[in-house]
Amino acid sequence: MSGESEFEQVLELDDDGRLQPVSMAFEDFFAAHHQAVLSALAITIDDPELARDAAAEAMTRAYQRWGDVSLHRNPAGWVYRVGLNWARSRLRKFRREVRRHDLDLDRPVLPHPVVDPRLDAAMALLSVDHRAVVVLRFHLDWSEATTAEALGIAPGTVKSRTSRALSRLAEALEETDADQ
Repeated sequence: MSGESEFEQVLELDDDGRLQPVSMAFEDFFAAHHQAVLSALAITIDDPELARDAAAEAMTRAYQRWGDVSLHRNPAGWVYRVGLNWARSRLRKFRREVRRHDLDLDRPVLPHPVVDPRLDAAMALLSVDHRAVVVLRFHLDWSEATTAEALGIAPGTVKSRTSRALSRLAEALEETDADQ
């Protein structure tokens, strides 16, 4: 699924004859992009429940700021980034609380969107930054430029993270194959 072709800005002439972007209705945006953003977040942060909360929070923030967000070149990228940042914040807060209370909590096992368990295990070896690039580039089929814009990093950083992540995934999958 290509996140780039699903959302294209509509332009119209204003009173002065200049082309101006026209925002789509938030409801249409939500229907078109919520599931893809949720899926991408679930794979990136490796926690479907947290991903649901993050997607909901990000969509709520997008709704509250829809007049501005709708005019972004890639509103879905904005929502993904807000969701990812929100989830990271929650994870940091949870880790601080666990350390503070010295609790040993097991995270419940939830269904995961990755079908191949070998790939799931290999993805878990990647940092969140590297997983985010892989998910946006290959799960959502976004270009390097779109991925860079969504994550707020340079296109060269997307290229290097993609290369490193794919190398690490290949190594992990080869190790798994050798063990079997």
